[in-house]
Amino acid sequence: MSETLTIIPETLRDKARAALGKRNLILVGLMGAGKSSVGRILATQLGIPFIDTDAEIERVSRMTIPELFETYGEQEFRALEGRVIKRILRTGPRLVSTGGGAFINERTRKFIKRGGLSIWLKADLDVLWERVNKRDTRPLLRTENPKKTLEDLMNARYPIYAQADMTVLSRDVRKEKMANEILAAVAGIPYEESEDE
Repeated sequence: MSETLTIIPETLRDKARAALGKRNLILVGLMGAGKSSVGRILATQLGIPFIDTDAEIERVSRMTIPELFETYGEQEFRALEGRVIKRILRTGPRLVSTGGGAFINERTRKFIKRGGLSIWLKADLDVLWERVNKRDTRPLLRTENPKKTLEDLMNARYPIYAQADMTVLSRDVRKEKMANEILAAVAGIPYEESEDE
């Protein structure tokens, strides 16, 4: 009788950390995909600093993301976002959570591709909507029909997000499970769910 090899999270973490080396691990995807919440867990597991690019943009500009959009418009915001991401990715390893539009900007996408290993957290519309419809902090969703706007963003952006180095499905499961699936993807090994997940 053959035994199934179960990879314990410590081994999974060590393998992912070794595979990552000095590269940054960069999470991309639409708003609500879990980039920040799962990213914080991943950074802790990997023992590397966590940086949320939106938080960093707010820190350096001393304005909120909605204020930046309102004051300067999306084009100027994207230029600032690109400069901040380029600076963040100069050193590593770090876990970097990017804003939903960062990877869509061609120039910023080049910085991300050169700056580390990119992972697209891909989620379906219902999962995203459930996560983002509770707060009015998303400038791009301040429309007459925000769910339709979110769907339109998915249709426009998903082919571009698909250019990331890897894709992991974001769904309605515990964040720790998502983090372990990402670790397995980085380590290049099949993910096996443990009993405590």
